Amino acid sequence: MEISRRIAQSRPLATTAMHGRVDAMKERGEPVIDFSIAISHFPAPPTVLAAMHEALQRPALPYTSVAGDAGVRARLAARVASRNGIDAGPADIVVTNGAKQALYQALYVMADPGDAVIIFKPYWPAYVATSRLLGLEPVLVDLPPQFTAGFLDSLPAATVIILNNPHNPTGVLLSQDELDCIAAWMAKTGTRAIVDESYEKLVFDGVHASLAARPDWRALGVVTLFSASQSYAMMGWRAGFAVAPAALVTAMENVQGPITAAAPMLMQLALAAAFESDDGEQSQAMLADYRARRDLVLDLTAGLPWLTVAAPASGPYLWFDVAPLGLDTVQAAEMLLAEHAVAVMPGDALGMPGYLRIGFIADDIATLRRGVQELVAFGNRHHGGR
Repeated sequence: MEISRRIAQSRPLATTAMHGRVDAMKERGEPVIDFSIAISHFPAPPTVLAAMHEALQRPALPYTSVAGDAGVRARLAARVASRNGIDAGPADIVVTNGAKQALYQALYVMADPGDAVIIFKPYWPAYVATSRLLGLEPVLVDLPPQFTAGFLDSLPAATVIILNNPHNPTGVLLSQDELDCIAAWMAKTGTRAIVDESYEKLVFDGVHASLAARPDWRALGVVTLFSASQSYAMMGWRAGFAVAPAALVTAMENVQGPITAAAPMLMQLALAAAFESDDGEQSQAMLADYRARRDLVLDLTAGLPWLTVAAPASGPYLWFDVAPLGLDTVQAAEMLLAEHAVAVMPGDALGMPGYLRIGFIADDIATLRRGVQELVAFGNRHHGGR
C-alpha cells in the first residue's frame, strides 16, 4: 500500500526504537539491562496519587477546552511564576500529551516549510525528526562550551532556535549571563526560541534559570516546554505543557484541536498536582538517589584510557566519549546488547558519533553496578586488542 510522500522518508526515533527492542527482549524472558533511556525506579509523587484518587470520586470528568481546564491552567501559571520567575497567566498555558506534542505544535505555528531551525548537537532526536516532519530545515550546530555574543553572531540566520536547558544528554545548565546573551541576540536578529526545560527539577550542581524569566519574554517570542516525565517520575503519564505568548497558545490550540483535542482531564489534574509538589520529601529523596547513582558510575569509570565523561550538573544521563576505542558506536551498541545484554544509546542517534549515552536511574543499584561493569569489560577488551 502506498503512503504519503511527506512520511515516506520518516523513520522511528532511534531512542524509542532501541527501547522497543529491549521491551521485546524482556517479554521473551531474556535478561537485559536497559541504559538506552531513562525510566525512573521511583513512583509518581504521593500528591499525584492522592489527586487521582480524589478525581476518580467525581461524578464525571468532562471535556475541557483544547488548551486545558481553566483551573489547571491557572495552577500551572501560578507555579511557573513562583518557581521559574515566568510572568505568565492562564492564557499563556497550553496543556499537552507530553512535551513532544508541545514541541510539534510550537514548531508548527512558529515556522513555515523551508524555514531554518537551529538545533545543537548532541540533541534530543525529536527536535530533528519533528522539524523534518514539518518540512523545516534543521541547522545542526555543535553545542558550544559557552554561549557568548560572538558565538551567537556566528550562527546562520534562522526562524527558530531550540534550546535544551538543562541539556540532554550532557547535563549542562545555561548560566544567567548566557541567557542574557541569547536574549540580546534574539532581540537583534528576530529569531524566536523554543526552550525545553523538561529536566528543570533534576539539578545536582548549580541553579536552573528560565530564559522566559524576563519581562520581555513575550516580545522576544519564547516558548518554554515542561514535562512531568523525568522531573516527577511520571514517564508513562504523558503529561506536559507549554508556556507561550497567548497568541501562540491560540494557534497551538488550532493545531491540537483536530488531532487530540484536550489532554485527558485526569492527566491534567495529575500534571497540576505534580508541579505543585516541588521540594517535597520524595523530590528530595529522588534527587539524592540520582546524585548517588551518578557518582557511582563516575567512580566505576574513572581512569579508563578509552572513556571520558564530565560530571553532569543535571539530568538522568551520562554522556561518554568513547572515541579512543576506534569503534563505530552504532556497532558498539549492537555488540553490547548481543554480547553483554546491556542496552545503551549510540551517540549517532543524537548527532554525535563516537559517544555513548546511558540512563542511570532505572532498576536497583546492584543492576546499575553490574551493567556498568559489563560496559567497562567490553571497552577494556576492545581497547586492549587495538
